[in-house]
Amino acid sequence: MTLNLALRELHRSELRLARSLDAIAARHHSDHGIYHVATDLAQWSREHVALVSQVSRRYGVRMREHPRVSAVTEAVQAWIGDRLGRRPEPALVLLADLRRLHRLAAGVSLDWELLAQGAQAVKDQDLVELTQRCHPQALRQMRWANAMLKELAPQALTT
Repeated sequence: MTLNLALRELHRSELRLARSLDAIAARHHSDHGIYHVATDLAQWSREHVALVSQVSRRYGVRMREHPRVSAVTEAVQAWIGDRLGRRPEPALVLLADLRRLHRLAAGVSLDWELLAQGAQAVKDQDLVELTQRCHPQALRQMRWANAMLKELAPQALTT
């Protein structure tokens, strides 16, 4: 069944979004507003990864519920963040990170929408309910990135 492809792509994109949010949190750890929200949003994506991998078993697809995360990566990102904080353009780096994050979150949202359509077509009510639970969180991740871009862009681009 080609629904397997949608499940695999959603798993991959949610995992990538979680890792991106973790990287942004680590790189911008001195900005507590960014750090704490990005950390919370990354947790949502990790939960989505686990839920998608659980439901995918019914479709014969096996994916890791809890993919490996490297503590070294977080330490390296924090080190980079410390170095960036001393440079005159950390706001531009944050804008670039948020732009990439917004695009990733938009892709995840689209993947949830496609999966919802497929779930409705095969009449899998459990999968429909999963999409109804997780897609709004994906939209909130995207909206947060968009709101932060709007808030930070004027100052970052005019100084």
